[in-house]
Amino acid sequence: MGGNGLITSIRRMIHTEENNPRPFEHLRRQMDDVLGDGGILKQVVQPGDGPPIPQNASVLIHYSGFLEFSDQPFVTTTNIKYPRIMKLGRDVTLAGLELGLLTMQKGEFSRFLFNPQYAYGEMGCPPMIPAGAVVLYEVHVLDFFDSGQVDNFIAMSQEEQNTVQLSTLFEVVNTLRSFGNRCFNQSRYDSAKERYKQAMMLLRNRETQTDGERESIKTALLPFYLNLSLTELRLDSPQKALKYGNKALETDSGNTKALFRCGQAYLGLHEYESAQSCLITAQAKRPFDSDINNLLRKAALLYKDSLDKQKDLYSKMFRGWKGAQ
Repeated sequence: MGGNGLITSIRRMIHTEENNPRPFEHLRRQMDDVLGDGGILKQVVQPGDGPPIPQNASVLIHYSGFLEFSDQPFVTTTNIKYPRIMKLGRDVTLAGLELGLLTMQKGEFSRFLFNPQYAYGEMGCPPMIPAGAVVLYEVHVLDFFDSGQVDNFIAMSQEEQNTVQLSTLFEVVNTLRSFGNRCFNQSRYDSAKERYKQAMMLLRNRETQTDGERESIKTALLPFYLNLSLTELRLDSPQKALKYGNKALETDSGNTKALFRCGQAYLGLHEYESAQSCLITAQAKRPFDSDINNLLRKAALLYKDSLDKQKDLYSKMFRGWKGAQ
């Protein structure tokens, strides 16, 4: 009876295990094998859009890593408002995570199970990660940039860059602009400025063969002048902001954004009459723009206050002169 009781007990344990599998085992049944060796399993929770992340891209992701039977992550970025942009092949050190990212699209949220050889190895990472641990990663791709294409283009000589199709150059500078915009939106203005200037120099260095190419380059430069002008304003450099605003006006003399940027820069330089002049021209083109109208009112008040102070100063000087006489 003892033997039969033991067998019955074992059968009951097996039955319980089959009906209530371990958490990771339960997940495995819902996942796809990424590489075909069972080392990286993936479950798409929320599909993304567009092409998959290319090799050597720069990615902006939120991720959390979990051990089995643990409700709290051992690593997470979800408590960070702006996670840092990471370069594949350099900043992403977990092999499984990098390989998994290459299967993902922008906006996608997926879960991955990584066997030890694609995670922390047989040694683990004590005391946080035990030896031979399988880990679960939840990954959300916020954005990515094909910085591999940018790196390859910048690595070329000037002569080689000039032989590349103009459309490829525009792809590269648009990637840099998107990269810069992301940095700007995270208030990382120095990084944004670096990306914008890099793109601007690539466009300026391009040797053009036809009037059409020259016009295309000129048009492509305009948003970078505007972006740099705004970035310099955020960096409290109104003189540099004015420089880029004027370059934008050289490209498009009636551009209201450029006129507005110059108005902002002149205000920062306390040149209120010049600020008014730019903003009045901008207002004539967009009379119902609240930003232009509000800044124009501010410029008018500051200009009047400046004239009143100047008038008062001259009056005091004149009275002092008369008293001396």
